[in-house]
Amino acid sequence: MGGAEARTSVPGAVRRPPPGADDEGPPAVAAAVRCGPELSSPDGIEAQTCVVKQGAVTWARTYYRNTTGEALDAVLSLMGPDDRTVRMTCAVGAGDEPGACETPREPTRGDLAAYTAVAEFARRGGRGPLLLRSGSNAPAWTGS
Repeated sequence: MGGAEARTSVPGAVRRPPPGADDEGPPAVAAAVRCGPELSSPDGIEAQTCVVKQGAVTWARTYYRNTTGEALDAVLSLMGPDDRTVRMTCAVGAGDEPGACETPREPTRGDLAAYTAVAEFARRGGRGPLLLRSGSNAPAWTGS
């Protein structure tokens, strides 16, 4: 990230670097991104989930804000061609700070349109109901 550091407060959760943080290093390969709508629940979760492709790799990312006052779990799944699924569980701290969770990056296989990402937010350890489900269901890819 060319001099910028992404701070990680809990395993699996990362923060977006501040705008312009990547400006110091060599130019990065542009990414194609397909995101679903920004959603919020009455319980205090806000999220937007995306499929990201950069170069020859693809991964899922969800941006979130947790104002519930308690720590939660997010299960992020990237589903791709040939029934391939990558799943990541991220700890979502109790607090109002925005955060992000990503799956590991995988080599892109087949048609990029066949990839979908879904994030599900619930209380820690699966106690209680699902609080929010967010998906990458936008019809078009955008570049960044």
